[in-house]
Amino acid sequence: MKMRDGFFWGGATAANQFEGGWNQGGKGPSTSDMMTGGTHTTPRRITPVLEEGTYYPSHEAVDFYGHYKEDITLMAEMGFKMFRMSINWSRIYPSGYDQEPNEEGLKFYDDVFAELKKHNIEPLVTISHYETPFGLTEKYNGWASRDVIDHFLRYCDTIFNRYKNQVKYWLTFNEINCLTMPLGAYMAAGILFEGKTELTDGVDSPQTRFQALHHQFVASAKAVKLGHSINPDFQIGCMIAFMTTYPNTCNPNDIVLAQKKDQISNMICGDVQVRGAYPGFAKRFFEEQGIKLELHPEDEQTLKEGTVDFYSFSYYMSIVESADPAVEKVGGNLLGGVKNPYLEASDWGWQIDPQGLRYTLNHLYDRYQLPLMVVENGLGAVDVVEEDGSINDDYRINYLRDHIVQMKEAVADGVDLIAYTMWGCIDLVSASTGEMKKRYGFIHVNKDNDGNGDLSRTPKKSFYWYKDVIASNGEQL
Repeated sequence: MKMRDGFFWGGATAANQFEGGWNQGGKGPSTSDMMTGGTHTTPRRITPVLEEGTYYPSHEAVDFYGHYKEDITLMAEMGFKMFRMSINWSRIYPSGYDQEPNEEGLKFYDDVFAELKKHNIEPLVTISHYETPFGLTEKYNGWASRDVIDHFLRYCDTIFNRYKNQVKYWLTFNEINCLTMPLGAYMAAGILFEGKTELTDGVDSPQTRFQALHHQFVASAKAVKLGHSINPDFQIGCMIAFMTTYPNTCNPNDIVLAQKKDQISNMICGDVQVRGAYPGFAKRFFEEQGIKLELHPEDEQTLKEGTVDFYSFSYYMSIVESADPAVEKVGGNLLGGVKNPYLEASDWGWQIDPQGLRYTLNHLYDRYQLPLMVVENGLGAVDVVEEDGSINDDYRINYLRDHIVQMKEAVADGVDLIAYTMWGCIDLVSASTGEMKKRYGFIHVNKDNDGNGDLSRTPKKSFYWYKDVIASNGEQL
């Protein structure tokens, strides 16, 4: 089965992991700017006051801010049809609650979009991608407060009007369902619980997280309505970190557990953003967890009126749920789950499951019947630069090829798939660990985990492979 004509092949990044220039051009600090580096075994720390002599990976990241023309030229050389990027909210509104936008920040994205247009690359813009202005954390404890909705909408109004002729495709919140997990509180919502010092420590409040998630649902719905009023041609989507879940055995206990994981991790968010209402199973979940959402009378109507035009998601792996506490757990998987004996794992312990992507695409299309985009998919790996400067990343080519084959199978199954933007098309900082060592890109960036390196860009073997994939619309794999 061939991909549709006009299929959007491309790559994806996020400003907090890619852009740098953290205090240039009038930008204020974001939540990610207050996180130190970490490793696979050492958690990233959150420091409300920056520490002298401590390394903060997002401050420079890989400096797209200074290299955007070079980077976009390299994407164009591969033949990109789409580039998924995010706007740094604190570059537009430095504290998050300013009344007037920062013109220098707006001008930067004018220049980026002009460069993309020059190369016929369609931007897909994430409005909020793990970079809440830290000023909103200090003033409101981030999205824990309903007041943040209005500040977000002011930001949306500004960028929708400014870029209404440059950008057609938008995503409101990156991986909005990360707020169903403790990790999401600070990363996705700028919530800093008292006593919390590490990104992955145990300080948490499900009540606060799910209330923040509700605020983001309302903000997203209002943003969709606002965007359509500014430009009816806008296509505005949701973005879910899809956690494909299998039961460990055919024991009904495992089946029900896997179903519940899918419902809570994936479907609450998808249903609210696509169907415009909380699903029935959410009520029981909230009751069992002792979560009492504070809803405003108009919220129900707001959610109904602000449903998205398409559904996008990230897919890296599948997870397995078991009701038996004795079953072996998976090591490096942030999402939990038990070991799947039928799958291999990446260097970071993420289990590799290309067929799971076909399963997921079918699962989603059956439920929502909306156009789908795979906007993150990739392999974090340690790359070796050979003596001649080449980087032979066949393992990355194999990973991506296997997933693209399964996307084509899903299209043959009848799924309306319109885009594929693999994650980290140019090496960038890892969100969970702050490392550079965990590389995803088609393009190598000369920088190490401690921030050393001249940031020079070098195409890897996968760069040339992906160029052929795009040129053949996925026929030459």
